[in-house]
Amino acid sequence: MMDWTDRHCRVLHRTLSARALLYTEMVTTGAVLHGDRERLLGYSDVEHPVALQLGGSDPKDLAASARIGEDLGYDEINLNVGCPSDRVQSGAFGACLMREPELVAECMAAMGSVVKVPVTVKCRIGVDEQDPEVALFELVDRCAQAGVRTFVVHARKAWLKGLSPKENRDIPPLDYPLVHRLKRERPDLTIVINGGVPDLEAAQAHLAHVDGVMLGRAAYHTPALLGQADRLIFGEGEDVDPFTAVERYLPYVAERLSHGAHLAGMTRHMLGLMHGRPGARAWRRILTVEGAKTGAGLEVIERALAALRSAGAEVEAAA
Repeated sequence: MMDWTDRHCRVLHRTLSARALLYTEMVTTGAVLHGDRERLLGYSDVEHPVALQLGGSDPKDLAASARIGEDLGYDEINLNVGCPSDRVQSGAFGACLMREPELVAECMAAMGSVVKVPVTVKCRIGVDEQDPEVALFELVDRCAQAGVRTFVVHARKAWLKGLSPKENRDIPPLDYPLVHRLKRERPDLTIVINGGVPDLEAAQAHLAHVDGVMLGRAAYHTPALLGQADRLIFGEGEDVDPFTAVERYLPYVAERLSHGAHLAGMTRHMLGLMHGRPGARAWRRILTVEGAKTGAGLEVIERALAALRSAGAEVEAAA
């Protein structure tokens, strides 16, 4: 979810669910140690619980970055061992690390030794020619020996040779049963499943076999589904409709605009919020076109809401 789950996106998602654990986009250790920390790591207090996801393969750099993340107040530090993007491959981290379980375990031990918050791993079931039944269990076992208790497993092998990251979202097939088996055979570990989960109903089905479910693109493209998560998944709270989410998001948008943020950077995460509703196309068009104009402010969101309500009223009148 690089370039997607930025701080604006996470605040929007928090307006829909009070309980879901939010993750940052992956941030490399080089960026953490030498980059603009406020831009890369800044977040709002409303985002808690929120995990910082790191990318890297040097134990010392990861330990230093984990310490910075904890000092900033992040609730969890996660190491990405699953991203197959070209940028990650050229840096020799992400999914490439599936081939080096000993190094991953060393990295996790280094991180765990300097922070008190949980350190977790997000991984694939294997890469390229690896046998997932061997690669996944070896990585998990070595990291567990290093003190890791929680693993987020994308249930698809990553092909680093011959497939683009986009193609790798559909090829090869997902192997959910292998991740379910991992939980059965390692019951003392917390296993979270990821990859291709389309909605909360599918998430509920997985929860009969694992401890948690991570939603990525489904939550991004149709964020309204998160409005039912607290009730359906956590058994508490009331559903949050998209209009309430927008109402909760507006004060944050206003605050960030006052600090020089651009409206389009915040409204781009809202495009799928009204998916399936009458007027959703007008909603997206107004936010996209008018939100990109110089000086665009809250009035753009208000116009988009008005167009949406008008379309809904027309549908009701016709019925």
